[in-house]
Order: sequence, then structure tokens, then C-alpha cells
Amino acid sequence: MDVIETQSSGRDAALLPRPFLKWFAEKGWQPRAHQLELLSRATAGENMLLIAPTGAGKTLAGFLPSLTDLTRRGKIPPGSAFVGIHTLYVSPLKALTVDIERNLMKPVTEMGLSVTVENRTGDTPQAKRQRQKLNPPDILLTTPEQVALLLANKEAERFFKDLKYVVFDELHSLVTSKRGHLLSLDLARIRRHAPRVQTIGLSATVADPMDLQRWLVPQGENPAQPAGLVHVTGGAAPNITIMKTDDRIPWSGHVSTYAMPEVYDEIRRHRMTLIFVNTRFQAELLFQTLWTINDDNLAIALHHGSLDAGQRRKVEAAMAANKLRAVVATSTLDMGIDWGDVDLVVHVGAPKGASRLAQRIGRSNHRMDEPSKAILVPANRFEVLECQAALDANYLGAQDTPPVGEGALDVLAQHVLGMACAEPFDPVELYEEIRTALPYAGLSWEMFERIVDFVATGGYALRSYERYAKIRKTKDGLWRISNPQVAQQYRLNLGTIVEATELNVRLVRRNNNGSLGRGGLSLGKVEEYFLEQLVQGDTFLFAGKVLCFEGIRENECLVSNAFSLDPKIPAYAGGKFPLTTYLAAQVRSMLADPDRWRGLPDQVRDWLSIQRERSIVPKQDELLIETFPRGKRFFLIAYCFEGRLAHQTLGMLLTRRLDRIGAHPLGFVATDYSLAVWGLDDMGMMIRSGRLSLSDLFDEDMLGDDLEAWLNESYMLKRTFRNCAVISGLIERRHPGKEKTGRQVTVSTDLIYDVLRTHEPDHVLLEATRRDAASGLLDLGRLGDMLKRIRGHITHRDLDRVSPLAIPIMLEIGKEPVPGEAQDAVLKEAAEELIAEAGLSDAWLDPRDKPEDDEPGV
Repeated sequence: MDVIETQSSGRDAALLPRPFLKWFAEKGWQPRAHQLELLSRATAGENMLLIAPTGAGKTLAGFLPSLTDLTRRGKIPPGSAFVGIHTLYVSPLKALTVDIERNLMKPVTEMGLSVTVENRTGDTPQAKRQRQKLNPPDILLTTPEQVALLLANKEAERFFKDLKYVVFDELHSLVTSKRGHLLSLDLARIRRHAPRVQTIGLSATVADPMDLQRWLVPQGENPAQPAGLVHVTGGAAPNITIMKTDDRIPWSGHVSTYAMPEVYDEIRRHRMTLIFVNTRFQAELLFQTLWTINDDNLAIALHHGSLDAGQRRKVEAAMAANKLRAVVATSTLDMGIDWGDVDLVVHVGAPKGASRLAQRIGRSNHRMDEPSKAILVPANRFEVLECQAALDANYLGAQDTPPVGEGALDVLAQHVLGMACAEPFDPVELYEEIRTALPYAGLSWEMFERIVDFVATGGYALRSYERYAKIRKTKDGLWRISNPQVAQQYRLNLGTIVEATELNVRLVRRNNNGSLGRGGLSLGKVEEYFLEQLVQGDTFLFAGKVLCFEGIRENECLVSNAFSLDPKIPAYAGGKFPLTTYLAAQVRSMLADPDRWRGLPDQVRDWLSIQRERSIVPKQDELLIETFPRGKRFFLIAYCFEGRLAHQTLGMLLTRRLDRIGAHPLGFVATDYSLAVWGLDDMGMMIRSGRLSLSDLFDEDMLGDDLEAWLNESYMLKRTFRNCAVISGLIERRHPGKEKTGRQVTVSTDLIYDVLRTHEPDHVLLEATRRDAASGLLDLGRLGDMLKRIRGHITHRDLDRVSPLAIPIMLEIGKEPVPGEAQDAVLKEAAEELIAEAGLSDAWLDPRDKPEDDEPGV
């Protein structure tokens, strides 16, 4: 609980009870002015949003209204009537609730307050959860999914009736996803149970505060006054640098193993280092790489969401006790947590967003008046530009958190069913309640009726199947669940995070007779589709160990310890974060301004200078198209800088158009920065002769018929429909005592998708699927904005060879799995060949100059 000495006003005595004043005095602390302001305004009845930099004491500020009110209330006498929870604290991370409980209990104990504090997450034992319903704590620390579970219970009104405060930590990260949409609906229901409840939002990184201020209060026909705002500025400027290395920065790839010796040296020089990566794959690989060079036997740990909860808790406890020198982590540790004496953050790979970088570097020197220290490690040459743009944005205080957006329809269907599980509902009353949630403020009655009908029947094409009838209308016009099993199934399948099916990985030994032993240590979970590709004896890397695959027994993957120099690596389904629009614009701006190249590493600056000589470097709002031959193929490279998702969609649509005009495209590959299309015909000559018009090729009308035709032929919508079907409750993955495999779920949803496409193309779940695809996998909004921006600003360079700027994406083409040392040799040969073709000097042919592959075999 960050409380840092500062000057405060004479309001202390009036706002803070005596135990607080005594505690502050004994510690030699004084509350900050913004903590007192939030306390004063919340005590007066205002909903509040606090935006403050890391280390400013946001958490204490958020709890002060609750703690002071509970202190004045005093302990509930034995034998009193049932009293529900007083304060609900909602966090996006399980680890954060554990950390907050640990930190909050310290001042509560030291002040001798009669306040009970407990956490409730998916890791909480069932017996404890049941006890909490019967005997609630004063302050409950939990996650969005647990809030939904509590509200879908018949005792919800009794549990929440005395609720006075709801505190949302890291609010910016909660509100923009489907989890946030469900949470907004749950907040609307909480207000029904506790009409006088107040909300307090806490955040460090916000692009548009008014978005969050409105999210915290009821909307609808007569929206409430936005929540009050306390915005704390200042604090020590962070100390951020880009890793300097004697090695060559790779042309492509995303894992940055080239810089691990320098990262290890930094670990040795600091007390505690947090190493953030963007994917679990990177976490596993870099942890293993660090261990191979850990000659000093430093305590280095691994933390990501697929690891066993017990193993994660051990790592967290060791961090809190300052027993570790470094932790390699994904986003599981990047918000709000104040673990031990972290004095350095290393961000491996580009952060993909200015706000994400600010969030992560704030874990270092978690105090407002001390500068956070961070080192960025770009994985390739384009990422050097992105890291520099993110660094510049951080010093400017720029934020790029996404807007709240429109509420998802599959989430709404899940919520409607949850409310029926709690009690029969009147559709008009529920509709008005739902519209008080900001993401659903514009929901039409017609769409609401379609959602209710979907929950009741599955839709027109499915209404003859009894299993899709989840709710029924009673004679008095209320909707109730069809049978008690519906509520049980809802509780088992609730949530908005649809992950690939995972199997528990258990470490076993072989008995003397060759049979596999039972029991053994649980290491975590790995995606089922990956494990199904393995045969007995295959090796892979997980939980920091090289493991030998022994087989699958029921819902568990059995493994033994292995010693292999070439393990396979789990291909986790979670992809990289998308490059934000803000950072993409900053990279384009940096490229267009040679004066800004001075701060870049020599090898990157030289790379751009040679590109300017051999071709051109695109202007900020210009789309550069390069065409050139290579071997028996002809290539078209588009430097869009709009992120991988938008580029992949663009690649699909461009190849359709090119095929239609006879260019015979063979394929494409996309990165965050560029797109390469190759084919049998000379596209450069076609452009010169007028057979191919670039303005027509990149016209916005590609998002019309071409998009629709492609979607009808591709599996893209089927993949998205699968997730919508699971979230909406149409398909249930979990049943008492068993769980459907990923294959079973996919077969079920594919069959339903085909039926609906044929017999009910306007089905509400198909509409939800199209909306999701447009904003998610396809990134259509961003692609459309790009096509508008480049209209009339397309520049073509027809070259006789590959350009320097094209080398990174050319190395992404045709990556083939080559076992063992041959893989490095092939990749090195490919890089050297391209460098030579581009006409670069011999100095570029450094033997260390080889691309890094994301995953062997990709």
C-alpha cells in the first residue's frame, strides 16, 4: 500500500478516524492530497475516477473511503441480522487480488481495525466460496468472472444489499474487452440490489478519462452525471533506454535471444529484474535461454498463465520476500502488483502500445518519487523503430488505450441467461437495466428481443431442439430457466475468455517394468491440439523444463524429464498484442524524418540510409509499393505499418483481386509493418503498362463484395463463430464430471454454423460473429482508415532486386522446419543471400546476422 511522505492539509483529522491518524504518525507518513480529495468526495457521495502514475498510492486511495466508513461503523454484534459485503474490489488479475489482500491486511492489522478482508478467484477452494456466501467478509477482493457467478445466484440480492463501494482496479484494462462488457452488465445489476452503491475507478494509463467516468455511472434514457475525476500528474520521469548490443540486431523474428547475454549482465547488476515478454512461447524460450548462461546460479523464475496456480503462487511469494533475482513473465504480472524490490524492468520485444509500456515499466521502483528504470530489447530492426517511438511517447505522457466500444451480443446472451438463473425476470425491466451499462446504452428493443429469443430457443433454425431452450416464459410474462440443470451448466461455462482446450501436464516416472507411475507433480496446462501432434518420445519445452511426451491419460498429458538439445516448443494459441494505431503513426513519422534517425543504432540508421539510396523511404501518409523479381517469382511489397491483423486481411483481399486480373498470385505473408505478395507474373511490369492500377487495387471497395466473398469461402468466420457460440451459451464445453475436447466443440459449432448459414443467415449469433471478426481477427476499421488515408498517396518503385527495407519480410517467406543445427545454417544462408542481392556492403554479412524464428517449423 503505497503511502509516501508529503504535505497534507488540515482536513486529515476531519476525514480520518483516530486509528488512521495514529498509524500515519507512527510510520512518519502523511496521506497525499489526492488521497484525501478522493476520500472527501467519495464520503460526500460522489462516484470517482482516480488517474495517477505508478507509485502514487492509488490502491490506498481507493480503499480509504471503505476503511474509514467500516471503522466508524464498528464490528457487527454477534446475533445481528445478516449483513452483506460492504466493499467489492474487482481486479483483472488473480495475482493482483492476492497481492492486494496481503498489502491491505498489513495496515488493517497494524491499526487494529475490525475489518475482514478475503479474496475470491477461480483458485479459491469451493468450500471457502460457499462459506463466503453465508458469512461474507466486509471487503471482498475478486475478479469479473466471480462477480458474474455471485449475481447469478438466488441469494444475490441478500449478498449485495448492503454494498456501499465497488472499487475497480486497473479500470482501463477491464472495460474494453468482453470481460468489461460483462462487468458493465453486472454493475447494472448490482445497482438494482444496492441502489446507493458508489463506484471508484483506479487507473494509471488512460487515453480518454471521460470514457471511464461515464462507464462508472448509470447511462440509459437519463444518464447520471459522470464520475468525478482526480487526475494526479507529475512524479519522477522514467529512465528508459534501448538495449545496446555488440551483436547484430536480427532482420526478422520476435524472440530476441541474441540479446540474452546482455540481459543476463543487467540481471547481475540489479537487485531484482522483471523481464516482460508478449507471449507465453517467448517466456518459455527466454527463461530456458537464461538458464543455459546462468553461470552464477542466480535465482531466476518463470510466471505465465498456463503454469499451475501453486507454482505461480510460489513465484509470487518468493518475489515478495526478495528471494529472486529475475522473473520472466507475460501480462500476468504487468498490472498493479508491487512485488518486492524490483529495480529494473526489461521489455523483450516491442511493447506494441505506449500505454502498455508505461504500465509495465511502472513495476520498477514502484514509488511515485523515484524514476522507474527500464530497458527495451527490440527483436528485429523494425522493432528498433517501434521501441524508439514507444520510448518517446512515454516521455511525452502519450496514451493509446482503446475506447470502450459497443457491447458484444454473445456476452449479452450470457448475461440474460445468468439473470434468469438468479430469478425470473421481466423483459422490460431487464432491458431498461441493461441500457444503464455504457456499452449497451444504445441497445435497441428489437435486438434485445432477438437475444432473449435466442436464449429461449437457439433461434428459428434450432428451436425444434430441446437442449437449446434455456429459458421459458411463464403465464405472468416473466422468463425463468427451463430446469435446474440450466443454472448448473451456466455456472460451469460462465466467462468470456475462450482459450484453446488445455490438458494438465503431469510429471511422472517410469516403473522398473516400463509402465508409467501415477501421481506426480502438476506443471500446468498445454493446448490440446499441440499435444495431439506429438508421439511417444517427442520432447518439448514447458515450465522451464525439457520434457518427454509419454502419452495422454484421460484429461492429462503424462511427461517425464528429458535431456534434449532440440526440444519442440508449445505453440500457444495466444497471439502477440496488435500494434496500436498511435505507435504505428509514430513509426511512420520517424521513418519520414531522417533527422530522427540520429538516435537509432548505427546498423539501423545505415539500413535506412541505404534504402533511401536504392529506393525511397515512405513519407508519413504515403504507401510505398515496391516490386522486384527474385528467382522465378515476382514480388509486391506494401509498407502499410497498420499491424499484422489488418495486413493479413489486406493480403487475403489483394490476392483475390490480383488473381481476378490475371497476375497469378501464389501467396502472401504479413508482419506488423509490411505485406508481401508473390506470384508468377511481373506485377511491376503490369503497373508500368497500365494493366494493373494501384489506386484500383487498394480501393476501399475491397471491403464490400470482395470481403464478403472471401469470408464465405474461408474458415475465418467459423473460428470466430466457435468463440461466440461458447460465450453465448449455445455450446457448452463443460459438463459435470467431464469436459468436451476442443475437437468436439469445433465439430459441434461447425455443424451449427453451416445450418444457420443455410437456413437462418440473419441469426443473431451470425451477426455477433461478423461484428467480432470485423473488430478482432480482421481489424476492418483500421484497414478502412488506412485505405482512406493512402488514397492519392501511393508511390510505386519498380526495382531490379530486393530492397534493404524488404529484407525483413522476405525472410518471413517460406520458413521450413529443419532439425538441429541445419536450421541456423539455412536461415543464415537466406539472410546472407538477401543482403547480397540487395547490394549491401560486406560489413552487413556478419556471421551473427541471422533471423530469429518465432517457432521452429512456422
